[in-house]
Order: sequence, then C-alpha cells, then structure tokens
Amino acid sequence: MSALPHEDLPPEPAGCDCRSASRRSVLRGAALAGATTMFGSAAVTMGPTLAAAAAPRRTPTSTVVVLSLRGAADGLSLVVPHGDPAYYQARPGIGIQPGALVATDGFFGMHPAMAPLVPLWNAGKLAAIHATGLPVPNRSHFAAMEELEDADPGSAQRTGWLNRLVGSDDVSSNLQALAVGSSIPTAMIGPEPIMGFSSLDAANLAGGDRKSDPRGLRMKAMRTQWARNRSALGSGFREALDAVVDLDPARAQRARTGLYPDDDLGKALSSVARTLRADVGVSAVTVDSGNWDMHVGVGAPDQGWMQINAGNLATAIAAFFTDLGPVGDRVTLVTISEFGRRVQENANGGLDHGWGNAMLVAGAGVKGGSYYGTWPGLTNTLDADLAVTTDYRSVLAEIVAARTTASTAAVFPGFQRERVGFMLGQ
Repeated sequence: MSALPHEDLPPEPAGCDCRSASRRSVLRGAALAGATTMFGSAAVTMGPTLAAAAAPRRTPTSTVVVLSLRGAADGLSLVVPHGDPAYYQARPGIGIQPGALVATDGFFGMHPAMAPLVPLWNAGKLAAIHATGLPVPNRSHFAAMEELEDADPGSAQRTGWLNRLVGSDDVSSNLQALAVGSSIPTAMIGPEPIMGFSSLDAANLAGGDRKSDPRGLRMKAMRTQWARNRSALGSGFREALDAVVDLDPARAQRARTGLYPDDDLGKALSSVARTLRADVGVSAVTVDSGNWDMHVGVGAPDQGWMQINAGNLATAIAAFFTDLGPVGDRVTLVTISEFGRRVQENANGGLDHGWGNAMLVAGAGVKGGSYYGTWPGLTNTLDADLAVTTDYRSVLAEIVAARTTASTAAVFPGFQRERVGFMLGQ
C-alpha cells in the first residue's frame, strides 16, 4: 500500500486508525483533522462545494478506477515486446519467450501469469498502451509519484488530478471520490471532499456499528452534539456523518471474497465492487497495489516475484469485473505506475529504475483486444530505458474525455493531449 508522507500534519491521536488528509483540505473544507477518531478506519475530508452548492447536479453515470502499482512496475514484463530482439538480448535470465505469452499479436504479448485477463481481452474490454510515462525521466519514487499524481507541472498548488476531476465533473455526492488504501494519494488531495478507508466494513462511526450500537444511539448523539454548530468545522462534521451513513448500502452488499486473491489488492477491489454495486454516488476511485520495486528476483515466467505479482494483479482485476456484473458496464479501470524499469536485467536477476512503462485499461468504453502506442525500440546497454512516446496524461485524458463530463483542460492544466485511440469515440 502507498505510504506517502504528509509532513505538514500533526501526528494522529494515539489509538486512532484513521486516514490522513492534507492540511489544505482541513483549512479549506473544515475536514475532520482532530475528530477522525470518531470515524474508526475511515477519514472524510469535506470541501466547501457540497455545503455551498445551490444548483442540483446529476448523480454519477460512470466511474473511473485508478489502480496504482506502487514501486515502479516493469511494463516490459507485464506487456512483453517479443518482436524486439533487444528485449531477449538484454534479459537472458528473465526474458519471457513468445510461446509462453498470452494475448499475443505479432509484436506484443502479456506475461503468462496475466492469463486471467484473457477473457476480458478477447471480449474487447481490455487494452494496453506501451511506452507511456512522464515526459522527462524521474527515478525517485516519491518525486515521481508526486509529479505523476499532481499532473500539473510548475504549479505551486498541491492538488491532484482526480481532485480536479471531481471538481470539474457535474456530479454531486458525499461519496463522489473514494480512496481505498492506507493513505490518501496525491491524486486525490485538494479542496474537493474525499472519503477514504482501508476496509469498507470498518468504515463506520467508531463504536457505532449495528453490532455495538443496534439502536444507532451514538450516531444520534453525534448529530445532536453538532446540530447547532454553525462553524465550518460543524458543517464539515455533519457532512462527514452523512457520508458515513451513505455507505450503509455498500456495507450491506455481499462480499464475494472467494473470487479474489487473498491479499491487500483483492480485499481493496472487493470493497470497491461492493461500493459500486450499491450505487451510492462514487465517480472516482483510487486503489493502491504496492511492492513492485523489483531490484532482485524478478524470476522466470513460472516463478519469482513478478509471477506472483502479475498473477495477483490479473486475478484481482478479472474478479473485480466479475463481481461488478452489469455495473461493470459503467466502470473503467486504468493501471499506472510512477516509472518503469531498465531494459537490461541486473546481476541480481532484477531490474533497476527506468523510465517508460505500460498501462492497462479495462471496462466501459474501451476498444480492447489491441495494443496501442508508438514503439520506440529497445537498446541492449547498461543504462538503456524504454523511452516514453506517449505522455501518461494523454492516456488519462482520453478516459476523462470519453467517460466523464469533466473538462480535460481543467483536469490537466496547460496540457494538450494527443489522441491514443483506445477509447470509443476518441
């Protein structure tokens, strides 16, 4: 899971299993910095927009789910360029032969552990875009994640692109933006309200679940306590109470845990699926999948670190869309990682920090069953990277344009997107 630090915050109270929010959200929106102990494992950062909104706005008709592969996943292992001979020259120990790949065409194929995604691929619901990434290499995990998720180079405002998305989209909901994981990522930070939790079942008023408080007395007491507080904090607290109540239909959804791998990603996507099946107004979601920093032990196709991670990733995504059922027709999932890995394997059977990467896009509106992007060619030298030919923002902006009413100019300020072509109508 992501563990981006928030140095501008005071430490959380002892015993609090809460999610951190930026001080900017607290100051702008009277979010619950000192009161999150009331909310168990959930944190709600409430911005001014809900309280101030006078005109009715629509409920979400589509949802974008951003799955972050923390630690810099190797796109050349997930989506293998078997048609480029330099790939095999550079990776004599970890290269995957064409016959072992799945979803192959004349040049690309996926890691064999990605086989659970083949049905989505064959159904035209999964696409891959290669040689994507930041326009300039950045090999620092922290700095690259900040740059990637802020997506507004040169700005002094620390506001993430997904926070701008929910601010620009004409949707209004206490649960419009949902961050599932151990911390709220930079992509979600900003003035718009965010709900964050690590576990859906624990995202409740502390001591206020039905088992502990079947009559709902704790919630009633909290509402009474804050009913007459007309400060910004009071308004934010009431909105946060509403958000926790709005999650009730999601908590009531059956958890189909047997579909998913028994790891953090499987549990997170199960929580997301339950929430989306409940139709509680979520239009943007972030989920973190950590532990992709493979400097050692990447492994052969049928063993090693990459085989485990790729298999769990593919199984979790496939399970997610199975779990969603018909709701999947309005959900688009995209994977992203802060940077890729070097072309050449190192002496420890691993891969050092690189540049370009591959992104997967699945679900609603995807023109799947194909590989997209401009291939730059590989070089078998010690410091060679996969060069970036498609700015990652063009990939995200194409999803935003196809699936939301948000302005891509507002979400990605100053950026002129290039057409990639993997989304219908784009």
